[in-house]
Amino acid sequence: MKRFCKLISDYMGVLVLLSALFALLFPDTLSHLRPTLINPLLGIIMFGMGLTLRPEDFKVVFSRPKDVLIGCLAQFTIMPLLAFMLVRVFRLEEALAIGVILVGCCPGGTASNVITYLAKGDLALSVGMTAVSTLLSPVLTPLLVWLFAGKSVDVNVVGMLLSILWVVILPILLGFLAKRFFPKTTQSASDYLPAFSSLAICIIVLIVIAANAHKLLAGGWIVMLVVMLHNVCGLAAGYLIGLLLHLSPAKRRAISIEVGMQNSGLASSLANLHFATYPLATIPGALFSVWHNISGAIVARLYAKSKE
Repeated sequence: MKRFCKLISDYMGVLVLLSALFALLFPDTLSHLRPTLINPLLGIIMFGMGLTLRPEDFKVVFSRPKDVLIGCLAQFTIMPLLAFMLVRVFRLEEALAIGVILVGCCPGGTASNVITYLAKGDLALSVGMTAVSTLLSPVLTPLLVWLFAGKSVDVNVVGMLLSILWVVILPILLGFLAKRFFPKTTQSASDYLPAFSSLAICIIVLIVIAANAHKLLAGGWIVMLVVMLHNVCGLAAGYLIGLLLHLSPAKRRAISIEVGMQNSGLASSLANLHFATYPLATIPGALFSVWHNISGAIVARLYAKSKE
């Protein structure tokens, strides 16, 4: 069973891609999957993240605050600005533009830690950045969405803040406490959690893509291009900032991956909760979930082979 679960987590990128293709080609077979499942699934993913955190993981915040600050500033400036520029350049319709901006304003994704490890980057910095950006997201994500999308739509900043607290922060806290007070039980479950998280991401992708398959087939290539550019430019910009600040290669890789890989599941969840009148707003998050797992695997291989 452990070997099977490891296989699932190792090939998460492939599974997510296959899920997207299946949902795109056979959407009617998935009509029983409802968008209301997205939040509980994201909660499971965040609970799993909480189970992996240790008090030691936060030491990097205090021992190397400058590195974490640089990474988090890059996270919450580069990706929102890139999203805003891309939706303007490609003149995306309002619903898709909201979705892209939501992705840009979310914290770093949990998969970034795995990719940083494979890329031989600074894993402690990556974990610290993910934790801090996630803790900052209840305040920064709603405010950034309001800043970049508030002129065209009514953004419920308080509602979005509460959603992130319930869907992201609370499950992480519960996972952290569960590990603290039930170490033996959580240790035995840790071998299976990456597989459950991978499957949860696949189901989120299935739900979102299937619900919008017909519209995606009609003109989805534009938003797919925007999502790919958003991710690739984020990866490149994160690395460039590390280079300009003369950080070590390991730190540059960590910041690059942390900036470029977003918590796109959260973006889809927020779109479903707060932009229900714009159904297409959930699509960029789902597409980002597919693409950044592919690009992450490629980047990890390239960074691991590079001396810089």
